[in-house]
Formats: sequence, structure tokens, C-alpha cells
Amino acid sequence: MDAAQEAHNREAFRQAVVNTLERRLFYIPSFKIYRGVAGLYDFGPPGCAVKSNVLAFWRQHFVLEENMLEVDCPCVTPEVVLKASGHVDKFTDLMVKDEKTGTCYRADHLLKDFCKEKLERDPNITAEKAAEFRHVMAVLDDLSAEELGAKIKEYGITAPDTKNPLSPPYPFNLMFQTSIGPSGLSPGYMRPETAQGIFVNFKDLYYYNGNKLPFAAAQIGQAFRNEISPRQGLLRVREFTLAEIEHFVDPEDKSHPKFSEVSNLEFLMFPREDQVSGQSARRIRLGEAVAEGVVNNETLGYFIGRVYLFLTHLGIDRERLRFRQHLANEMAHYAADCWDAEIECSYGWIECVGIADRSAYDLRAHTDKSGVALVAAEKFSEPIEVEKLVIAPVKKELGLAFKGNQKMVVEALEAMGEKEAMEMKATLESKGEVQFQVCTLGKDVTIKQNMVSIIKEKKKEHQRVFTPSVIEPSFGIGRIIYCLYEHSFYTRPSRGGDEQLNVFGFPPLVAPIKCTVFPLVQNQQYEEVAKRIAKSLTAAGITYKIDITGTSIGKRYARTDELGVPLAITVDSTTSVTLRDRDSKQQIRINIEEVASVVKEVTDGLSTWADMQWKYPAHSSASNED
Repeated sequence: MDAAQEAHNREAFRQAVVNTLERRLFYIPSFKIYRGVAGLYDFGPPGCAVKSNVLAFWRQHFVLEENMLEVDCPCVTPEVVLKASGHVDKFTDLMVKDEKTGTCYRADHLLKDFCKEKLERDPNITAEKAAEFRHVMAVLDDLSAEELGAKIKEYGITAPDTKNPLSPPYPFNLMFQTSIGPSGLSPGYMRPETAQGIFVNFKDLYYYNGNKLPFAAAQIGQAFRNEISPRQGLLRVREFTLAEIEHFVDPEDKSHPKFSEVSNLEFLMFPREDQVSGQSARRIRLGEAVAEGVVNNETLGYFIGRVYLFLTHLGIDRERLRFRQHLANEMAHYAADCWDAEIECSYGWIECVGIADRSAYDLRAHTDKSGVALVAAEKFSEPIEVEKLVIAPVKKELGLAFKGNQKMVVEALEAMGEKEAMEMKATLESKGEVQFQVCTLGKDVTIKQNMVSIIKEKKKEHQRVFTPSVIEPSFGIGRIIYCLYEHSFYTRPSRGGDEQLNVFGFPPLVAPIKCTVFPLVQNQQYEEVAKRIAKSLTAAGITYKIDITGTSIGKRYARTDELGVPLAITVDSTTSVTLRDRDSKQQIRINIEEVASVVKEVTDGLSTWADMQWKYPAHSSASNED
């Protein structure tokens, strides 16, 4: 099959999935009666139920299992917090504008779409040109505004809707700005991630945890990004749910006591070296990846393994799930190692979970900006003698020499590392003065011997104070759910073979409704039985739907298959009922008193449908099937 045909099939499949999701109210564009707003969606009843089930399992799998501390912080965040984290200055995408209409587009998306279109649909493309387009797509994240603009010009890329010329690319901050309070003097932003709320509360959480490391804090909440040109449905939106974990650990000990529980897992991994040398993702045993240093440390490896188990239990196809290591140019300068859990869907490989070792960057940044020490301490059993560097600026002499700039010179001197300080000491002793660069002043100043004292002192220490490293798994819940929809969707012919019926094959864990109850025909006795069963399902905590419409049983089965309901109870007598499995369409007969406990056992994952087929008689009736 050629690339164009493949692309066509992918789009047709996606359209079938999206049409079903919107028709059955899993999600719909927000404010639809007012023509909607790009990048905003409402979840309908089944969509809310799926999301709620995914989040409940996330809490069970991570928060409960690891004894994490869950917090819930505000969406509105003061500017100072996001200034410290770097978001105010650096949380940008490159944008281009249609020069005539003013419509905005993401520059890298236009270039990527152009290259993709050429590779998939241009039959006359030369091997050399194809290689060039693939290279451009590979280095897209690394291109500067000038390089991106040059490529857009070189390829003659114009505005997609009007074919008008485009402006050169320029940065656009993705945060929604607001002001806190009526005066307008306290600027804030809608948070672009939930993590900062955890970092600023580190000191209190550390105390709550008995001043012990390691520990993890978790938060589920809304985040906001003012995307330039949202597309790809639920994958790129302006308001979305994040579930984030910040696992605080001693930077000198990143081992994990439970790593052996996941070390034998084997799944698709895509290390940096394989990407650079043009290879594909390959199956690697997690224990080997950590032992060989492909994954930086055990704690990072442990969370990669736990994320793999979480996604596959939800129903993500393990063959379409890979863990891709960030290339050197993608990683923040402070990060020790980063991996993305990428899921393949009709849009290609989509990053759904980021698992990063962010070292001590965040806590240090907030310590510097707030003046509150976000640190941990390790107490020694016996005091130890250490040699400490003491830099003591002589403020009186510095004040006379630098007047209003004294504070900046003092801060720069105190911030010196040991090597730089000892070099300065040697130069001052031999020459009496030294040239010293003060970054905040943007120039060199002359420091004289009477302006600073630099000595090494021997001290007894009872504890080691340090800034913890943080390992952060961050989950895009909407993206995971959309990929789950695609991985669960299939069609099968109706009984007569005259139409294709849609099915969502959700595992019971995430299914929006666990079972349906149908009286076979409209009759008072059967409806009474259905109500009795409904009562017992409610008592067992099972979500269900009763359908007493007069439509044929086959149509009712098809309707619930399209919602992904795993089991259907059909009332066809006053003593027993049939229970139908969605995927095999097979049925068993069960006494009315037992049906709720059987449904609970299967939907809770304690027994399988195959187990129940051994236990109960099969039922076969042409009138009872689609």
C-alpha cells in the first residue's frame, strides 16, 4: 500500500471514530450553538465516565500504591511564581501571521505539514528531496526563528486558508494572562502546568512527611495553554486535565527499593542513539536499560515501568506504545534524562506522558526568587569534620567603591564557586587586586584585597543540607483517553451483513457503563424483574443503563456496543436472565439472584468472561442476538 492510500485510510478511520464519539456524546465542541471555539471541548456523560474511571485508576495505581501526598492548588497563579519557573520568559511557540487577514499559525506546524504532504502525496519526489524533508522534520524542534523563516520562504509556504504571504516567525507566550483583584496591579496567569503548586509547597510537604526523603506529591487538575492554532481534536487543546507527580529524592541516591518489581518488563524503547543513527524503536528489558546507563537511574526507570503498566491496563495496545528518550537538543540544560511515553494513533506518534529527571532546578529557582530555603537534610550518626569555604565581602569598603551597585557586587562575590574563589584569593595575595565580572551589572569591576575575605575553615557538621532532585511523570489525560478511544474502536458486520456496526472494546476498568439491562419484550413482569436487578446493581456499586424501548434486542445490543458497555443482561423470564459479552457476543444463563455478583466479579477484573463460561450454561437463541 502506498503512502497516499495509507494516509487516506488513517483519515477515514479517524473520521469514523470521531463521528461516533461526537454522536454518542463522548465529547463535543464547546459552545456549539455559537459555532464553538477552537481547542475547547465538552465531555458528555460517557466521556465524563471514561475520564472519571481513568483518573480513579491513576489514583489507585500511583497515589495509593506509592503512598503519595495529593494536593489541589489554584489554577490562577501569581506572575512572580511563573517568573521564577521560567514560564514568563520562555514558555513560547514561534508564530507566523497571514499578512493580509492577520490569522495566526504555528510556524513549525506549517513546515511539518508541508514536508509530510510532499512525502505522502507527491509521486514525483526525488530520493534526495525526500531525505531533505525527513531531515527537516527530524530537526524541527531545534530550528531558530530565523532558520524556520528561511525554510518557509525557501519552500514557498503560504497561509493554508488564503494562500497569502506569511510574516517572519516570532515568539508568542502560550499562557493566558489575567489580573488578580480589581486594581489590576497584581498580574497572574492561568497555570500552564500543575507542577509549580507542588514545588512552592515543598517545605510544608517535607515537614508533613516527617522530614524524610524520598517522597512524592501528586496533583490532578486543569491546565491552560493559549495554543496558536489548535487542531487534532482532543490532542491539542487550550484547557486540559493534567495528572502530575513530583518525586523528591536525594541527588546522591536515586536507587528505588521497588525497582525489582518492574526490572523484568520488556517493551518498545527508543534510546537517543537509535534515533540519531536512523534505527527504529526496539524491545529492551528495563533492568538492562538502567544497568547499561541508557536510562539514567533506578527511580526514573521505576516510573517508566509503572507508566507502561498503567497505560497497558487501561487498554492501550502495547505494540503501539513506545518510550522515546529526548535528544540532547530537546532536553532542558538542567535535566539529567527525559523519556516520553508515545502512543501511536491516526495522527502518528503522540507524546502522552513525559517522565523527566529535572534535577534540583525547580526548587533552586523558587529558593532564589522567594528567599525561602526549599531544602532537605540528612542527619549524621556522628558529627563529621569538613573544610568549608567562607566568602565574607567587606560591605563598608564595597559601599565606598561601588555606592548604589554594592548589593549586586556582594551577591556576585557570595555566589562564587570554590574554584573561582580560590583563584581570586591567590590573585589578591600576589597582586593586591583582581578584575571580577558581575553579570547583573554586565561589566568587570576591580576588587581590592581589603574588600573581601576568602578563607577555608574546618567545621564539625551534624547534618548535610541539600536541594533534592525531582523526578516528574506528567500525564496528559485527554491525550491518553483519545488514543484509548482509537485503540478500542473496531467495526463488525450486523447479523444480516447489510451494515457495519461500531464497537468500543473498552476494558471493564474504563468502560463508561459496566452493563445494560433489557427486558426482552415490553411486559409488566419483565420490567419488574429489570427493576429488581437494577436495585441489586446499584447496591453493588455497578453503573448500568436500563433500556425498555420497544426496539429489537439486536438494535439495543448495537447501541450499547457503540458505548463500549462490556456486559448486557436480557430479562427473558422471571427466574433467570441471559448475560451477553460485548466482544464475543456469546451468552450464558444465570439466576436473577446471582447476576449482580457475577457482573461485579467480571467488571472488577476478579474473573474473566471465560471463567464464567465454565461456571454457567451457555445460552443460544436466534431471537436474542443481533
